[in-house]
Amino acid sequence: MNSAAVIRELQQLYPGKLIKCLPEDNPSEIVCEFDTKDQHPEWSLAVAVIDRSAPHHHRVMTEIYHVIKGTLTLHVDHEEFVMYEGQQYTITPGQTHWATGDETWVEVHCSPGYTPDDHILD
Repeated sequence: MNSAAVIRELQQLYPGKLIKCLPEDNPSEIVCEFDTKDQHPEWSLAVAVIDRSAPHHHRVMTEIYHVIKGTLTLHVDHEEFVMYEGQQYTITPGQTHWATGDETWVEVHCSPGYTPDDHILD
């Protein structure tokens, strides 16, 4: 992943918004949070640029992944879904999931809003 280029593009599209590199030292996923739980607790919205996300689940949060650029391979529990631009998938609480792509841009809608304590690594 060309992290510097992705961060620049996110900063241009979403000036002043929080950008997280995961992991920080050699990111395989970069997340830009632009509508946060602090603004409206019932939901949040972010864009994730994904090469590979870490397997995880949520206790209470539902996520909707909507591919906005590229192709995403989404792993949910023991199934695999190849997703293309314009497609979306709903991930419910308790489902272990992770994704792989090639700098694939995904809009992530969370309900209730995202909190770090509900992001449990598997």
